[in-house]
Amino acid sequence: MSTTAQFQASVLTLFPEMFPGPLGASLAGKAATDGLWSLETVDIRDFASDKHRSVDDTPFGGGAGMVMRPDVIDAALHQAHSDGRPLIYLTPRGRLFDQATARTLAKADGVTLLCGRYEGVDQRVIEAWDMDEVSVGDFVLSGGEAAAITVLDAVVRLLPGVMGSADSLTEESFETGILEYPHYTRPEEWNGRTVPEVLRSGHHKNIETWRQDQAETITRARRPDLWGRHVAANTNKKG
Repeated sequence: MSTTAQFQASVLTLFPEMFPGPLGASLAGKAATDGLWSLETVDIRDFASDKHRSVDDTPFGGGAGMVMRPDVIDAALHQAHSDGRPLIYLTPRGRLFDQATARTLAKADGVTLLCGRYEGVDQRVIEAWDMDEVSVGDFVLSGGEAAAITVLDAVVRLLPGVMGSADSLTEESFETGILEYPHYTRPEEWNGRTVPEVLRSGHHKNIETWRQDQAETITRARRPDLWGRHVAANTNKKG
């Protein structure tokens, strides 16, 4: 991918062959071809200092697993990271990645993503580089690569010129603080199920009201945590 794109992403990983993966197809792939963003993968093992290309060692204090070495990560970052870009370490213990974070990253010139493996990364290099620790959900992956792809997919689609319609972005789940309403298309009747009459009415105000009601109902049922934050935010605005 081009290195002269408007938005430049660098991914530090032990498995560079996992990229671009899905990022090379669909919207993200086309956007890269069009020069709207670029992806650089950095193999962390290239910065190991021994003939075995060791990147990890046993944890001080004992315990299961291995820990990624601070000296190796530091050397990789000195080559790959650009000052001014957000630096994110993808880890289950990080703050939750959300649409607001995606919007913030999309306004930057690029991002550097560090993919964790094993039991994680030595705390000292995390602190030395003031990394932003981010998680894509309350579950554990084999490594940060899948999380990096998720983050970049969410960010790239928000870059100017990537999406064909700006309206598609403003009406999506999480953009307004709640989940999105249901969608319907042709045929009008399918397997005995019909499209709601209001959507066939042509009455734009009624359609808008129906969609808002549906979005609120779905959010209350499926994501009470999200609904609670939405209500609190609107209460504060009115206050």
